[in-house]
Amino acid sequence: MAGRFSHASIEKHAYVLLILALLTISIGGIVEIVPLFTIETTVEHVKGVRPYSPLEQAGRDIYVREGCYLCHSQMIRSLRDEVERYGHYSLAAESMYDHPFQWGSRRIGPDLARVGGKYSNDWHYGHLINPQSLVPESLMPKYAFLAETPLAYGNIAEKLKTLRIVGVPYSDDEVTNAKADLEAQATPGADTDALVKRYPKAIAVPGNGKSVTELDALVAYLQVLGTMVDFADPSAENLQQ
Repeated sequence: MAGRFSHASIEKHAYVLLILALLTISIGGIVEIVPLFTIETTVEHVKGVRPYSPLEQAGRDIYVREGCYLCHSQMIRSLRDEVERYGHYSLAAESMYDHPFQWGSRRIGPDLARVGGKYSNDWHYGHLINPQSLVPESLMPKYAFLAETPLAYGNIAEKLKTLRIVGVPYSDDEVTNAKADLEAQATPGADTDALVKRYPKAIAVPGNGKSVTELDALVAYLQVLGTMVDFADPSAENLQQ
């Protein structure tokens, strides 16, 4: 009875109710927000995980823009059937430089967390241009227009600087060479030594020899997914789930 009376009294006094509601919301907000500022200490760094190269990052932006995450997840759970089908379960560190992460919530198409290197560049180009030509039962729409759309990358250095503000550790050297690295990764026959030194395991895409397209960027992004961590390395025994 006393509890009900006390609750009723609070409801009858608007200012008291408002103050208590704000106090409750503040406590809840602190509990949820404060841990985000300790992300660098709560997510274990795993050898091999690096920021995306400029071309990969541009491709990721296109991936998000086109809503690919609505049909494809990028999170392999530690369940036997998922591990046997897609590969090693996903690690928190693999998404630490994603803003926002692309874990997804459903799979109309297969999970893409380990798609990098699974297919050739030519396969990805053909699949994105006309999915049904390679997978007849696919429900995926055609993205042929990406092959005809020049990639807008004049502000790529500024993009990396912005990501650096939110915690992605791009160096001054990587920012300075952002445009050159992007073009090298998508230009046939280009010298990619400096690119690979800055971004190990970056895969050069064939391109058309004329201009960098949005399709080039998207393929570069897909080809790096799941390739950064060497799960065959014995030192990976303590990988974080």
